[in-house]
Amino acid sequence: MLLAVLFALLCGTASSFYIPLIAPVEYSRGQSIEIKSTQVESVHTELPFSYRKLPYCLPAKEINYAENLGEVLHGSRIVNTAYSVNVMQTTPCTKVCEVDLPAKDVNNLIDLIEKDYDVHLILDNLPVARKYSSPDGKIELYHRGHKVGQVYQNNVYLYNNFHFKIKYHVGSITGKFRITGFEVESNSHAGTDSCTKDGTPLQLIKDQATKVSFSYSVEWEEGTIAWASRWDTYLTSATNSQIHWFSIINSLIIVLFLSGLLAMIMVRALRRDIAAYNLDEEMDDTYEETGWKLLHGDVMRPPNYCANLVALIGSGVQIGATALACIVLSVLGMLSPASRGSLIGAAVSLFFFFGIIGGYYSGRLYRTFKGMAWKRTAFLTSTLYPGLISSACFILNFLLWHAGSSGAVPFSYMCALLAFWVCVSLPLVFIGFFFGFRKQPYEYSVRTNKIPRPIPSQLWYMRTMPSMLLAGILPFGAVFIELYFIFSAIWENQIYTLFSFLFLVYVILVICCAEIAVVIVYFQLCTENYRWWWKSFFCAAGTGLYVFAYGIFFYYTKLEIVGFTSTVLYLGYTALMSITFGIFTGAVGFFASFMFVRYVYSAVKID
Repeated sequence: MLLAVLFALLCGTASSFYIPLIAPVEYSRGQSIEIKSTQVESVHTELPFSYRKLPYCLPAKEINYAENLGEVLHGSRIVNTAYSVNVMQTTPCTKVCEVDLPAKDVNNLIDLIEKDYDVHLILDNLPVARKYSSPDGKIELYHRGHKVGQVYQNNVYLYNNFHFKIKYHVGSITGKFRITGFEVESNSHAGTDSCTKDGTPLQLIKDQATKVSFSYSVEWEEGTIAWASRWDTYLTSATNSQIHWFSIINSLIIVLFLSGLLAMIMVRALRRDIAAYNLDEEMDDTYEETGWKLLHGDVMRPPNYCANLVALIGSGVQIGATALACIVLSVLGMLSPASRGSLIGAAVSLFFFFGIIGGYYSGRLYRTFKGMAWKRTAFLTSTLYPGLISSACFILNFLLWHAGSSGAVPFSYMCALLAFWVCVSLPLVFIGFFFGFRKQPYEYSVRTNKIPRPIPSQLWYMRTMPSMLLAGILPFGAVFIELYFIFSAIWENQIYTLFSFLFLVYVILVICCAEIAVVIVYFQLCTENYRWWWKSFFCAAGTGLYVFAYGIFFYYTKLEIVGFTSTVLYLGYTALMSITFGIFTGAVGFFASFMFVRYVYSAVKID
């Protein structure tokens, strides 16, 4: 029954898109609507720019619209344009203005056209799209935005004539008009009037000034889709659902099979070991302990640098709770593409508020390790991961500032984020840590000896780095197919909406990380090495290494990023995502191993 419900949920999410909590805007006939712009960006660079950077026609009154936190972090700068439309009024080709472009602006436009930049416009919160056909010509697809220009036979041409097709739907009750589609067809016309189609495109020549005439026209067409389904056009073009279904199902079968196999081996091995230990003690009191039972007096010895460990574990819990909450909200449709920047803004806000959860688990673990400096450790928990991310993002943001990109976070927003962290996240982490430290520590079934026993020499594959590489394969196999779609959405300007798939992958990832960490810790204890605390974290965190390696593979095989700055930005952001991923999976592996060790040593008879 549960599988049927999940299957129905996945089918519903993959085939349609509904936007809850967002009411449609209805327009009267003749009502004026502004066409706005969000940004100008390219899949070949990681340097978005504001629409005002283009030497296009300026509106009579320039307006900068307020953006939310997610839009600012994404690089969107919403401004008005010189194009306006009136509802249900067809506008013939109209000349907007004529611009004298100096050689410097011409060179900038040539650079943008050669790097395949797109101009993103919105009407009624709906992005403009241009229509194109699939390679076989059987399917019509849509690409968000319109090109600045085109390169043809080593010549660069500028688009200066735009035909907007607006699709509408009439409300059944009110009789007013709802916008359900926004398409654009770009053309290049030379001459003083771009409305005159003489067949000569407008060519840009490097270091040569020119005069450009901009024009546009508007056509209204009654659409066949309802307002609630108007985003289906963009979502259908974003991914190939058949490939996605096949890949996810294949991954589920492989991962579930391997997980079941590992679980069966572990259960059988543990049952045999525990039964043998208990039987030997009942038959012969003089029997000599061997294997993992020999470590009962040292297995719960607090680890070295326990403050750093609990800080990482607390951050991992905080990251995992944030990711789960964002996925669930997205599955419910509350973080939809219609609310630009909502996902990024929700992730940042939830991470700050979930500091109380991370602080609680850090505090209780620190109490279990018999730590004394709880205030210093609480401060470390609240600053270790956020400080690392903030420092790296500041350096990357400086590169964006230097390039003049709109992706650079303004200084005022940086100060606001800092104040948000100091006034909200930091106190919540301290509160959670305080209550966790006051709570009873996790109970052990064994007592720790005062004198630690020597650890025998370990085989090379039981060391930390080989164990990380071996342990990270299985969890990575559970997510690498989904990583393709996520990386494509991030770096190729696509829309990711299949969060139901992502929820299943999240659950499978947690299971795989828990199982592989338990297996590694079990093998380590069998070699009479009781220093498993850090090993359980690092082994599961090894998945982050594979994520970064996949990011490099994706860069060389899928992307066509040009420029040193863009490459540094890509590698920097990918490294931060891999570190975040590794901290989360490491925390999962740690808690799974902790519960496993407590259970195992409570099941044997120890004098």
